[in-house]
Amino acid sequence: MDDLRQWISQAGNIMIAGHIRPDGDCVGSCVAVYHYIRRYFPEKTVHVYLEHLPERFDCLDPDHEIIRQEIPTESCDLFLVLDCSSPDRLGEAEQAFNRAGQTACVDHHISNQPFAERNVVVPESSSTCEVLYELMQEDALIPEIAAALYVGIIYDSGVFRYSNTSARTMEIAGNLIQTGIPFWQLIDRCVSERSFTQTRLLGQALADSQLYLEGQCILTVISRRQMADLGARTEDVEGVVEQLRVTKGVEVAVLLHETGDRQYKVSMRSNDLVDVSQIAVIYGGGGHRKAAGYQRDGSAEEIIQDLMGQLESGKNS
Repeated sequence: MDDLRQWISQAGNIMIAGHIRPDGDCVGSCVAVYHYIRRYFPEKTVHVYLEHLPERFDCLDPDHEIIRQEIPTESCDLFLVLDCSSPDRLGEAEQAFNRAGQTACVDHHISNQPFAERNVVVPESSSTCEVLYELMQEDALIPEIAAALYVGIIYDSGVFRYSNTSARTMEIAGNLIQTGIPFWQLIDRCVSERSFTQTRLLGQALADSQLYLEGQCILTVISRRQMADLGARTEDVEGVVEQLRVTKGVEVAVLLHETGDRQYKVSMRSNDLVDVSQIAVIYGGGGHRKAAGYQRDGSAEEIIQDLMGQLESGKNS
């Protein structure tokens, strides 16, 4: 496997970025590599860019000194992409990626079509943070790095409940815990905790849900009107589709989140029979076999009708 240390040692000015609407694995990956560079290559210049950081991950950057929302004007020697399956998913950071001296990508999305000059993509890993652990030397696991990696692993493995959890995932998590990180607090803060607004939004979304495909698919729509009425933010939608997924008898859960005029973000979760990443790719999105998403224009009714056709044909594939 490629050597993360070698990549970094060859660059003086490094930029780190992940996908738009960053989640726990994306944030954890970026913060872990930042601390790795600061610890072992203090002479390097490092810039970490992510879109607005969800509040639940503030514990990884409590002083807001690591992650920034500004793109540097100067070109970097190395652009390191983390937890991102395609350059367009970098959002505004794609322009910096295109003018970088060298590019590298570490990811675990099965939909990743290697696009950087150096790529480490391991779809069987639970998370990009698990891949990064394998790229780092074990003596590099200072608490700041261990906490960031642990957050990414618990987030993308559903705290070890998803089928992407392997014996190696559990072994790595145990090694991270041995560094003394407050793992129970990280689970509560970054995965389980909900604000009152999130609880109300979840309640409405569950109440509005409907069954399709003879009860094998559950779907709900969250409108901009609902978001405005509750004073909810985009990050408050987090976790809704996962709550739909655990409905008894359901194979696929779908959330349509209205983001603009006739614009929706479609999030999908699968229990077993359907590879939702294949459906997401059809519409320019991506993800994993059991968790994927995409953006779509049109009315909710049009999008649902189209998606049900794809899900019907995707069963047992």
